[in-house]
Amino acid sequence: EVQLQASGGGSVQAGGSLRLSCAASGFTFRDSAIGWFRQVPGKEREGVSCIDLSDETTYYAGSVKGRFTISSDNARKMVYLQMDSLKPEDTALYYCNTQIRSLDYWGKGTQVTVSS
Repeated sequence: EVQLQASGGGSVQAGGSLRLSCAASGFTFRDSAIGWFRQVPGKEREGVSCIDLSDETTYYAGSVKGRFTISSDNARKMVYLQMDSLKPEDTALYYCNTQIRSLDYWGKGTQVTVSS
């Protein structure tokens, strides 16, 4: 069974940092890509960053480039999102996602709240 579990959210002041973790199981980790998405109530879910675990190619949305860093630990089947220089507009519920055979799998979200 494919499972993703996001953790590490919290409340910080603007300019602070948080590191989100996504624990993955139930699929071949190295053959997949894992992405981080975020959603604010009333708005569409937004792609933040993703990593291709086969070659560690990374992607960042323009709004987070230079502030967020995605990384992976293949041995532990973990993907991390280091978030620095956080802004109030980063406040959202953050999810990790993978696609396997065209099916989307989502973990439970972790809330990030950034106060000004």
